[in-house]
Amino acid sequence: MNETTSAAEGAAPKVLASADILKVLTCLPHRYPFLMVDRVEQIDGDLSCVGIKNVTANEPHFQGHFPGNPVMPGVLIIEGMAQTAGVVCVLGKDSEKPSLVYFMTIDEAKFRRPVVPGDVLEYHMTRISRRRNMWWYRGEAKVRGEIVAQAKVGAMIMENS
Repeated sequence: MNETTSAAEGAAPKVLASADILKVLTCLPHRYPFLMVDRVEQIDGDLSCVGIKNVTANEPHFQGHFPGNPVMPGVLIIEGMAQTAGVVCVLGKDSEKPSLVYFMTIDEAKFRRPVVPGDVLEYHMTRISRRRNMWWYRGEAKVRGEIVAQAKVGAMIMENS
């Protein structure tokens, strides 16, 4: 995990972390073609983070969604939000033991505009609450600073035995 600093005016610098693709792969069980996040940046514990997905034309869902007018399915954007939150949940745990992250809830999902090949999708995730092994996040998916989708997602972590 890499670290960078960010300082608010008049405040001490805050250490923010990032997770490259190799770290993401250690946190999530997902693999191609269902891995919807390439890296996670600006990690502030399990409080907030930004996941990055480079949307490319060779992804399999574009073959049928839609031929001649490729649009990333909204459900995959929401999945990317959940995967991003899952990474910070796993990284924020105190245990070294491998975990499984289960997607529990989707609420208040809205889609604003299509995401197409060539877009860089950013999943801005902020923790709403946490109870034991369950987390809830508010997410905004953005392309070039414009909100393309938003939702609240919940996840549960189970220890892998």
